Amino acid sequence: MTDTPTSIAQLVTPCCLIEKSKLLNNIARLSAHIGELGCSLRPHVKTHKSVDVTKLIEDGGNVTGITVSTLQEAQHFFANGYTNILYAVGIVPNKLATAASLIEQGCDLKVIFDNVSMATMITEKAAEFDCTFKVLIELDTDGHRSGIEPANQALLDIAELVKQSKNIALCGVMTHAGESYSCFTHEDQLAMARQERDLSLLAAERLRAAGFECPMVSIGSTPTAFAIDDLTGITEVRAGVYAFFDLVMAGLNVCGVEDIAISVLASVIGHQTEKQWAITDAGWMAMSRDRGTANHPTDQGYGLVCDITGNSLNDYIVYDANQEHGIIRHKNVDHAMNYNAFPLASVIRVLPNHACSTAAQFSHYYLVDKEKVIEKWHVTRGW
Repeated sequence: MTDTPTSIAQLVTPCCLIEKSKLLNNIARLSAHIGELGCSLRPHVKTHKSVDVTKLIEDGGNVTGITVSTLQEAQHFFANGYTNILYAVGIVPNKLATAASLIEQGCDLKVIFDNVSMATMITEKAAEFDCTFKVLIELDTDGHRSGIEPANQALLDIAELVKQSKNIALCGVMTHAGESYSCFTHEDQLAMARQERDLSLLAAERLRAAGFECPMVSIGSTPTAFAIDDLTGITEVRAGVYAFFDLVMAGLNVCGVEDIAISVLASVIGHQTEKQWAITDAGWMAMSRDRGTANHPTDQGYGLVCDITGNSLNDYIVYDANQEHGIIRHKNVDHAMNYNAFPLASVIRVLPNHACSTAAQFSHYYLVDKEKVIEKWHVTRGW
């Protein structure tokens, strides 16, 4: 693109950078693992919200469809040629008109719910539309968030309710092992991955034994996707953050800090020498408020500081953030600040705690190779 600077030093800060080589390596790693287990990925595009990134994931292989977290994402990706879409947040009646519009245009959209009361409201509202809504029942396999426990009678009650509806079709079950974000060893992640798999298969078997169809058994989180060793009976694995990785994933030893593809480019705008601080123009509006490493063995504050080429300055973090100001200091509060590493008007990169929330702060990314800017990629935002 002619309007895109060719050097990182020319970019206006704060901005979001994606290191191409790391992105490609991350994509290849999970694609190969899931492929070796004879299964398919349904990547979660909420992490990057980018058609360009999604194309690279498709090129990596073993991909069937995409996952979205908003109907706006579904509309954007459908407009760019993606038809096999799972909207993986519980549907409510006020969203059915948008979902129906997508379906009527040819989108193979799947939606989810997880309780009898909501299923009843959805079936009643769905009768107003001249289309078939494909649904998956969300399962709770780890006590982390939403979903029905696989052994609960409500699972069969919902399936029966759907069966009686003229324009709702049951497609299967899905779950997200979010509790894997609290598993710090491979052994714990593997145990969580097997639990996620086995309980999902239990739910599918209960549905089938009761006479209901259950063609899809969809599981996934980045830690469990990498840890799982057998996907027999599972039709797809959903993961998103793996394409970029972040400090949370590094803290769980799912990746190394050197694998993190996303960073925020920031300028040093001031020194507070009496406080041993350097101030940047990338506050929580750029980094997000996510403090996902706060309960990790190593707390990375609001982000880990790197030099302009992306090499980690392990001793420095963004330890505090205001809306437009980031405060850098040494991890050891008693250690003197090396201001030679942070000259005024110089630029640094900051690795984020949570790639999804940091990426969502920006309308575009710069794809980079070290200090060289390759392309400018626009992303979608909103609900």
